[in-house]
Amino acid sequence: MSDSEDSPRRKPRRPDATPAQRALALLVRREHSRKELTRKLLARGITGEDATAAVERMTQAGWQDDRRFACSLARTRASAGYGPLHIRAELGSHGLGADAVQAAFDALAEAGDDDWRARAGELIERRFGSMAGAPMAAQRKAADLLGRRGFDGDTIRAVLRGLPDD
Repeated sequence: MSDSEDSPRRKPRRPDATPAQRALALLVRREHSRKELTRKLLARGITGEDATAAVERMTQAGWQDDRRFACSLARTRASAGYGPLHIRAELGSHGLGADAVQAAFDALAEAGDDDWRARAGELIERRFGSMAGAPMAAQRKAADLLGRRGFDGDTIRAVLRGLPDD
């Protein structure tokens, strides 16, 4: 037996992924904002200049798009029971510009997913049941939930008082 037969076969080592390959690997899993993608690349040890260049390359190739990310995130949060204040704040935390945020809300409106009063009512109904004749403590709990979820005061009052939609 020769020496090569005695030793276990080793797989050839794959070369390290380039910053662009790492960015693409993140983007195929889900949408990312430019800010978020850059931050994740930096956390993986890629230099700031290389991370910025990789994100720019992904944007130019159409793999990364802040408007598409904003629309996707807004749709996901709205369907999860979050209100417009929460969604707007979260989009802002991703470093998205006003045009991307507006595009997200326009997409919600176009899909008919921007009836915030109905969404708030559905959330309360799911969590607490009917608020008709509910004790004040239960109404406060419901109002607190809606406030934490990013619904404005007018919407909260309308839902808890059972006011019809305008």
